[in-house]
Amino acid sequence: MADVQQYVFFDFEMLCSNRGMPFEDMEAIRLGAVKYDLATENIVFFDEYIRPTKFKPLSAFCKKLTGIHDQDLVDAKDFPTVFEEFLTWVGGIKRTKFFSWSPSDISRLKLDAQRHEISSRTVKKIVQRYVDFQAIFTKRVTKENVSVERGLDFYGLTFSGQQHNPMHDAYNTLQIYLSFVNDPTASDLIMLKQFIFHEAEYISQNRKTLNQEIKKQLEKDVHSFLFELKEIYKMKDASKLTKRARRLSQKYENILINQSGMFEEDVMDDIRLLVDFHHELQLSFEEHMNHASKIMILPESIVQPMNDLSLKRGC
Repeated sequence: MADVQQYVFFDFEMLCSNRGMPFEDMEAIRLGAVKYDLATENIVFFDEYIRPTKFKPLSAFCKKLTGIHDQDLVDAKDFPTVFEEFLTWVGGIKRTKFFSWSPSDISRLKLDAQRHEISSRTVKKIVQRYVDFQAIFTKRVTKENVSVERGLDFYGLTFSGQQHNPMHDAYNTLQIYLSFVNDPTASDLIMLKQFIFHEAEYISQNRKTLNQEIKKQLEKDVHSFLFELKEIYKMKDASKLTKRARRLSQKYENILINQSGMFEEDVMDDIRLLVDFHHELQLSFEEHMNHASKIMILPESIVQPMNDLSLKRGC
């Protein structure tokens, strides 16, 4: 794969109804995008209305939601024409990484391309270079899916332009991405509030104090987990235990990425013990399931890391 030289953030507005509509029928009616040059940081824009195959007056609901009116679509180009113009504007799929806020946009692209018999090879190249940025942002920062507006708010930014204008939505998604990448301290502080400190209004930005608070919360969580840990489980209870261990691991594992450099090594070592415990527990559970076991016995080799962590913290 060629070296990436630019990012393209794109967004579709689609046919919609408050009475329900299959996603397959929600044809694209507007495509907006921004192109970000990695070398120059220059941003250029793309915005085109798209005439759906079966054009009929839009519902009041759809007009209000998208800001699109019938007259915008009467003389609009069809999807194949707009897509071809989009590819020309991109200027090279192989040197581009594509992003959107939620996978619905790439799904819309694939469905409408199929509807219009556009080369699946071309679409496949885009899919191979596509990133669902909302999924990454959720996993790394916010824990739950949030809107573009909420994503901006986390970094003290406000929405630029008109909401539901796909070009503006794409531009604002780019702004979240740049903040996420270029301000790792802010991203990690948001992550701590969302994952570990449960929307606390304030957490210390002093490195020593912050790590002490993380240790204290980890100590509390490990103690609670070990308090209920047993040596033998029925398989249905073992499934619940494994899910609980996964949730506990996911609560802390983002700290191991440590892009900001604010986390102390001993904190990260403790979290590695926790993550390793979950992985070993998951493997043991799957092995017992594969052998149709009725119970799961926890071997000492799996439990020991958690005991070590407990002893280390004096739980």
